[in-house]
Amino acid sequence: MDQHEMAENNEFARNAALEELLTELNDLLSQAEQSVVQRYQQPAMSPVIIVGCPRSGTTLLLQWLANSGQFTYPSNLISRFYRAPYIGARIQQMLTDPRFAFRKEMYGIQTGWNDNFQSDLGKTRGLLAPNEFWYFWRRFFPYREIQYLSEQELAAVDTKTFTSELAALEAIFKKPLALKGLIANWNLPFLAAVLEKAIFLYIKRHPFFTIQSLLRARLKFFGTLNEWYSLKPREFDDLKRLDPYHQVAGQVYYTNQAIQQGLRIIKSSRWIEVGYEYFCSNPQAVWRMLEDRFREHGYEGNLNYDGPKWFDARNCVFVSPKEQEAIIAAYWELFQIDISPTTELMGSHHLHVAV
Repeated sequence: MDQHEMAENNEFARNAALEELLTELNDLLSQAEQSVVQRYQQPAMSPVIIVGCPRSGTTLLLQWLANSGQFTYPSNLISRFYRAPYIGARIQQMLTDPRFAFRKEMYGIQTGWNDNFQSDLGKTRGLLAPNEFWYFWRRFFPYREIQYLSEQELAAVDTKTFTSELAALEAIFKKPLALKGLIANWNLPFLAAVLEKAIFLYIKRHPFFTIQSLLRARLKFFGTLNEWYSLKPREFDDLKRLDPYHQVAGQVYYTNQAIQQGLRIIKSSRWIEVGYEYFCSNPQAVWRMLEDRFREHGYEGNLNYDGPKWFDARNCVFVSPKEQEAIIAAYWELFQIDISPTTELMGSHHLHVAV
């Protein structure tokens, strides 16, 4: 039983009828998809792979890139064609691109999406809003309880189809891809080898507020703190025996640790680390650094910035004083690091670029 089946709130439970329909559609379309994508190999431009701990601002980053109009991204519509994303993208063009409009035959389709950067536990609203694309990722990376694959398991991944389908998606819109890659947080060097031009954009939020947000997500999704929410690090077997506060403290620490260890193996010109708080205060500075990375990789397209000047960081204490104390104490007991909300921690308020 997965998290969506366990969800206390029906709002987050899977729609069984939709799942059945999507399975049928994707089974029917997958063969046609493969006949098309064989002409592609690697994305021609550098895909931006967003990584980070859950509840650290990764959805905001993807929305930010998508809203710029300068990136190809998996929309809510395309994501439903997880075994045929090229076909899904062409259908999206037919329905929403003004070039293919004919006498208002498709009039009434709600193609817009919230451009005010709202989401609900990573879920966006609107046909063209960006999607996490997890069904697509899981086709190729057969993660089980924890999100880590051994070298032997990675050797069995169909990397040819994975890269060719992404390349085909890029080719339709003729813009670099932007994707969430959190599900591969523990296998970043492998992903860097597979996607030869990928740039990793790693966002790191103050641990206290990441932990607080994950605890609130547990309550919202399950109605209890006692169920694990989102990705599981390699240390999950040890963490699951602890209370919720220590579980989430470990989830945040070990996830960030794994990402940092993975990035250190990857060539420094292929990643950027940014504090969530810094990004919110100055997104244009992050854009400029991303632009520099693209120029280093030979990209000559338009990357002019006309997005928001700032975002609300939402780093407010929502929990009770007792819960706040429990969060701080759990992190200290496990890692001897003070994560009081007023403490400035390395990686939370700065922009770091590998050199």
